[in-house]
Amino acid sequence: MSETTRKKRAIVLFNLGGPDSPEAVEPFLFNLFNDPAIISLPNPFRFLLAKLISRRRAPIAREIYDHIGGKSPLLELTREQADALQAALNSEDDGYENRCFIAMRYWKPFADESAQAVKAWGADEQILLPLYPQFSTTTSGSSVKDWKRACHKVGLTAPIKTACCYPTNPGFVEASAEMIREGYDRALAKTVELGIDKPRVLFSAHGVPKAVITKRGDPYQSQIEKTSAAVVEKMAIEGLDWNVCYQSRVGPMEWIGPSTEHEIERAGREGKAIVVVPIAFVTEHSETLVELDIEYGELAHEKQVPVYERVRTVCSHPKFINGLVSVVKQTQHELDKKGSDDYTVESRGWWCPDEHSCANAKQPGLKSAGA
Repeated sequence: MSETTRKKRAIVLFNLGGPDSPEAVEPFLFNLFNDPAIISLPNPFRFLLAKLISRRRAPIAREIYDHIGGKSPLLELTREQADALQAALNSEDDGYENRCFIAMRYWKPFADESAQAVKAWGADEQILLPLYPQFSTTTSGSSVKDWKRACHKVGLTAPIKTACCYPTNPGFVEASAEMIREGYDRALAKTVELGIDKPRVLFSAHGVPKAVITKRGDPYQSQIEKTSAAVVEKMAIEGLDWNVCYQSRVGPMEWIGPSTEHEIERAGREGKAIVVVPIAFVTEHSETLVELDIEYGELAHEKQVPVYERVRTVCSHPKFINGLVSVVKQTQHELDKKGSDDYTVESRGWWCPDEHSCANAKQPGLKSAGA
């Protein structure tokens, strides 16, 4: 098919974003805590609270980013993923010219800038692809809502279809299992040398307040468990000792658990080697490079955990990129099945491969996450 007749398909990759300098840390934190999906207070209360929290947390956060060069590597790694996905999609003659765009939620490039770029390119259709395999109103839901706001602002009217979630996508699962198996084997060799029991695998995900699950009907926790179970099945290690836990708790609210800290402390009491897997993150950033590698590494040493092995995120692993290709294709199939006229910026337009319809999760200020 000639270039002139190929449809222009914009693939919009969503992620959290991260500060690109020490000066950006406080405004990044403000943007995070001023999101109603994070703090569901009405304004001006949310604004004032976000100002207070970001001002107080900024010095601590700057110290955290100092460990990794004063800024987050998230954008650079996401660009690598976008380039790899765009190349993979354009290698197939399926009638589409694909271009990947990045929209970060709490730091640059923001949705407004990226939506303007999609409009300027002349996209015929949009596939929204959150880089969160498991759906949450606090991540994918918030990003999609903000993207639709930006579309209205810049006058971008190309029909939208959203890839809701892909917690058990074969490419994601296979890439994760392959990398975890390598880390497990490294830890296993150390346990043999020490003459101790085989390692335990800890699937560590970013935590959320318990109310997000119980009051919003958010499927995040159940999808984390499904991902972990699928990876364990793929690894096919008989009698594997594994557990799911949650990190990055802030504030006084009750959060889902068990916490990663608790599981590290338990491993120390039991003299158990552990392999820690960031199962909800697909790129390296402060929660992996600092919290898991440094802070939890020090905790493991303090609690006398005999072996502490941390598995890298999938980043641009070829199997993960192939998995994203399949997610785009499945989402496109749903759009084609109903016709682009049925999908507008205003429509819900979510594709969810899971039996749980994630678009039904309740997001603050919305009738549904996809409204």
